[in-house]
Amino acid sequence: MTIREILNTVNHRPWKMPTEKWKFYQEWNNAIFLHWQVELSELKKFVPKELEIDLFDGKPWISVVAFTMEKIRPKNLPSFSPISNFDEINIRTYVKFNNKTGVYFLSIEGGKSLSCKVAKEMSELPYRFSKIKRTENQYESNNQEFNDRLNIQFGIGNETTEKSELEKWLTERYALFQDTEKSINEFEIHHLEWPINELELTNFEFNYPRFKNLIKNDPVKTQFSIGVKVLAWGKNKLATTPYI
Repeated sequence: MTIREILNTVNHRPWKMPTEKWKFYQEWNNAIFLHWQVELSELKKFVPKELEIDLFDGKPWISVVAFTMEKIRPKNLPSFSPISNFDEINIRTYVKFNNKTGVYFLSIEGGKSLSCKVAKEMSELPYRFSKIKRTENQYESNNQEFNDRLNIQFGIGNETTEKSELEKWLTERYALFQDTEKSINEFEIHHLEWPINELELTNFEFNYPRFKNLIKNDPVKTQFSIGVKVLAWGKNKLATTPYI
C-alpha cells in the first residue's frame, strides 16, 4: 500500500489526522505483544503525574512489544539500513493527556548502539542499547548495565478476524507521550489497523529488576503481528515537567 493510500485510510482512527505534514516513515515488523494487567498503585511510581493512566474496565495494563524496526527515514530521504533497521523492545503503558489516549514508554531498547544514539538525539525518547538476537521463533535480549533479560520462544497461530474491545484498546494507539527533563512531549502517528494473529509462548523469561513488583507472572494475553507501515509527526511540547 502506498503512503497516499495509508494517509487516506482513516476510519479506524479515534481522532482526525494532524493538519501538519508528516515527518518520518518507519515500519514496525514481526511484532510480539505481551500484555499484563497490573496494580495501579505500583504503576503510578513509573508514570509522570502530568499524564493520566488510562484504564480498561477500571484496570491499568502494561505491554512488552518486541519487534523489528525497518526503513525508518525522514520524509523525502532514503533509509540507510545500518541505522534504519534494528530490533526494538519497548515496555509501555496506556495514558491520557487532555482526554487524548496514547502510550507511555517505561523502557525502550534498540539492538544497535548507533541507531539508539541517533534515535535518542532526534526524538528525546529514552533509547538504550541492548544485545538483541531474534530468529523465526525466538526473541532474546540482554542488557548487562541494567541486568535486564528477555527470552521469548513462541509459535504463531491463526489470524484474529474479529478483535475484542480489549485487543483494539491495547494495540490501536495513535499518540505517544513521553517526559524529558524539561517537558512532556507528544508524538502523533498514523498507520493502518494492526493485523493480529494468535501467539503461543513455548518459553518465557522476563527479568527486569526495576519492574519486579510490576510484572510478576507470565503475560495474560499474547499477540503477534506481521507489522504496520507508520507515518510519524514531529514532537509537540505539551507541558513543562516539575523537576526543573
